[in-house]
Amino acid sequence: MHSRPVAMLLNLGHAIDHMFLLIFATAVTAIAAEFGFSRWEDLMPYGVGAAFMFGLGSIPSGRLGDFWGRRAMMLIFYFGMGASAILVALTQNVWQMAAALTVLGLFSSIYHPVGVPMLVRNSKNPGFTIGFNGLVGNFGIAAAAVITGLLIKYFNWRLAFVIPGLGSIAAGVAFALLTPKETEPPAHRKGGGTMPSREVMGRILPVMTVTAMTGSVIFNFATSGNQQLLTERFVGLIEDPAVLGAMLGAVYVLASLSQIVVGKLIDRYPLKRVFLAVIVAQAPLFALAAVAQGWTLLLLQLGFMVFVFGAVPFNDAIMVRYVDDQMRSRIAGMRLAISFSFSSIAVGMLGPMVKAAGFQTLLFVMAGVALLTLFVVTLLPSEQPRAKLATAGA
Repeated sequence: MHSRPVAMLLNLGHAIDHMFLLIFATAVTAIAAEFGFSRWEDLMPYGVGAAFMFGLGSIPSGRLGDFWGRRAMMLIFYFGMGASAILVALTQNVWQMAAALTVLGLFSSIYHPVGVPMLVRNSKNPGFTIGFNGLVGNFGIAAAAVITGLLIKYFNWRLAFVIPGLGSIAAGVAFALLTPKETEPPAHRKGGGTMPSREVMGRILPVMTVTAMTGSVIFNFATSGNQQLLTERFVGLIEDPAVLGAMLGAVYVLASLSQIVVGKLIDRYPLKRVFLAVIVAQAPLFALAAVAQGWTLLLLQLGFMVFVFGAVPFNDAIMVRYVDDQMRSRIAGMRLAISFSFSSIAVGMLGPMVKAAGFQTLLFVMAGVALLTLFVVTLLPSEQPRAKLATAGA
């Protein structure tokens, strides 16, 4: 088990990861104005590199985490995220920004295949550990909405990158001082747990991969588009970006609590049953939000984000349940590379799709993706009810 300060820093890393990736999407209107774009939608494709490298970089990140060491990789994560965020703030045109965001995406690829396996190793309640980690990660999403909105209102979009960047570097210094050095990398440890049969793994890995892909598309469409959706649907009611950012931040904070509930449920009940219950609620909420305006839209936005965030812990929980710690970073890296690289297309499509067809079409598309996810989850092997998820492994 990690000491409490180390566990706090590992959880903070999840907040940093998600916050930094959403600063651009939150500040895109201000950046577009400075760089001479008349519409924010036209700037969104320049952020595709970050989303693509967030996925593709997971393969080398996972392999290095298992064979070189997770502590060393996390240090690279904290310092790399901080430096690349500051680099984004120094850019002077859209192509420089696209390159800097791609570098940011590469460093961001480290956290999920390295930080999460490091955190859950030897956890007695892995479901709760994963759920709480997801909650903190979503606080990072909320922070992106609130902090970026405030910094843009009172200063400028560049400080929205610089200040969090300095915070990440400070976290890296603390992590270096507080985290003991690893005696050996995970892949070289002895006494690992027993792997499930090939038949079970043959069903688990495709489900993990496809649900990660569909979940990433929904997650990226929702979190990258929510600020602009709120802005569009509140025209004539509220137009202050700081107030809208605070409202969206409140939605994220409240919705994030679902991950704690889900974490406790998957420590007590079969994964498949809980997973189905969460996914089945997504499609109708997206469909209703497609035609809603104003305060009704805000309530539905809270509703669908509860179940978008609530679905996040499942792939990590499946990995803890079925994959030995010696190879978790590699398995997670391969899964994330496929899913996040695929979902980077969603980030690139967001602006053009909204420009061409509007948010209503986007939300109906998200409802369709949710139905596909529901079908895939039915393919998970059934489990007998148990008191707790299997121990996270040595």
